Amino acid sequence: MGASFTRDGDSRLLRFSIRLDRGVGVAVGAGVVLALTGAFGTSIVPLWVRFAYWVPLILAGAVWAHLCSRLIERLVDPDERPWLTVAALSAATAGPVVVLVWLVTGLVFEGEIYPPSRLVHFIGPVLVITVAISALNVFLGRPPPVQTHAGAGGTAPARFLERLTPRLRGATLHAVQAEDHYLRLHTDRGSDLILMRLSDAVAELEGLEGARTHRSWWVARDAVRAVKRGDGRASLTLEGGVVAPVSRRYARALREAGWY
Repeated sequence: MGASFTRDGDSRLLRFSIRLDRGVGVAVGAGVVLALTGAFGTSIVPLWVRFAYWVPLILAGAVWAHLCSRLIERLVDPDERPWLTVAALSAATAGPVVVLVWLVTGLVFEGEIYPPSRLVHFIGPVLVITVAISALNVFLGRPPPVQTHAGAGGTAPARFLERLTPRLRGATLHAVQAEDHYLRLHTDRGSDLILMRLSDAVAELEGLEGARTHRSWWVARDAVRAVKRGDGRASLTLEGGVVAPVSRRYARALREAGWY
């Protein structure tokens, strides 16, 4: 297992930076639009002041929202309840951002901090912007349903199999499960962890027939032994007894592919 950790030693930082980069990109775009349009009465100041005001403010909010999202996604599955995720993320982000906007706006437009009684005036605008940006980040961050496929005869085996830890080398892969920054590999010889992102793993699994069943799971089709459905959800029982969830995000694609 140590070799896998060494080979993917930068994956933790990469995972964090990719998600943050997306949030930063959305934030900068929103800041530019707000500055150009002079939103919420800011057209009274020159354009360069609007840029200096909006872009750093939205960026600061994006960084805070990114930190909040790491906790919220442990409590709410964005695939199952995207709008609840948007609401929770907006609520967690808005409070501190309202205070920040109140402080910065007074200093930029009046040269002094506004009295606390004016805090309430910033709640509406901050909520509008926060909900819009949270929705963009949640829906842009939802991975599309992706299937990998067994190659024709003579095709090289899936590159991902080279990442199996020494004690699992040569085992049959049943599923790959994301656990925070790691992947748990479920095989016919047991399970083990490697440091890698699931999205990168799926790209390397081409050559094995399988699919994402959940934002945190990829399952080999040959490993499925039973399907359980109830309360609008489904789960797959795999060889060896491992149970993989099926989220609403992926259910339709799996049905259309004949998984159940």
